[in-house]
Amino acid sequence: MKLPGIEGKVAIVTGAGGGIGEGYAKGLAAQGAKVVVAEIDKEKGERVAAEIRKSGAQAQFVEVDVSSPTSTKAAAERTVAAFGGIDFLVNNAAIFGTMKMSSLMDVDWAYYRKFMDVNMDGALLMTRACAPEMVKRGGGAIVNQSSTASWMSAGYYGIAKLAINGITGALAKELGSKKIRVNAIAPGPTDTEALRTVVPEVFKKQLVASLALPRLGSPDDLVPTCLFLLSDAAGWITGQVINVDGGQIMRP
Repeated sequence: MKLPGIEGKVAIVTGAGGGIGEGYAKGLAAQGAKVVVAEIDKEKGERVAAEIRKSGAQAQFVEVDVSSPTSTKAAAERTVAAFGGIDFLVNNAAIFGTMKMSSLMDVDWAYYRKFMDVNMDGALLMTRACAPEMVKRGGGAIVNQSSTASWMSAGYYGIAKLAINGITGALAKELGSKKIRVNAIAPGPTDTEALRTVVPEVFKKQLVASLALPRLGSPDDLVPTCLFLLSDAAGWITGQVINVDGGQIMRP
């Protein structure tokens, strides 16, 4: 089903070289968007962009380190040079599959700062780079990737995602007058290579058993919500964090 307001638009998806980000990029392409696969891993990013082009849609790989103001600004500039502007931004990039399992009391401080530079500040840096270009187009929409971990006191990963929720609301207020909407998706346990790397099988089974809908999610479960939030069908929705999690978190 085609959603209104996506076809012909220009979308950047960070961390789109695999997993959920790849799903978002390909979902946008299927809706007729011109997609920038923004990824720090050149090989993975180029693969996804090539697969999108092979499907008949428009896509380009742009290398980006979301923790760098210089790199994020360059990614926005390259997008404008390739496709003429920016309409949508999906802030999906994060350190997860390679995340070090350390407590808050023990985590190496340099690693913790780098982790937060990517998982927390990356969304803000990409927004700062892209929002001025959205303003030139008359507005736009942003989707940030949160997590149910944000409500579960889940170490520094959960803290970073809780910050994403706060950044989402603050940016929604700040950018609303410029006709830029900002929302977030909070996935539950989703079957990706990153999850399989981080979560032991025995814990995964316990996790699934605790869900109201007892199965792991897939990127395909998340893509429709992302597309909806970017589309004109969500034209009066901003500042929201939408759980797509099989009922893992039920907030009153």
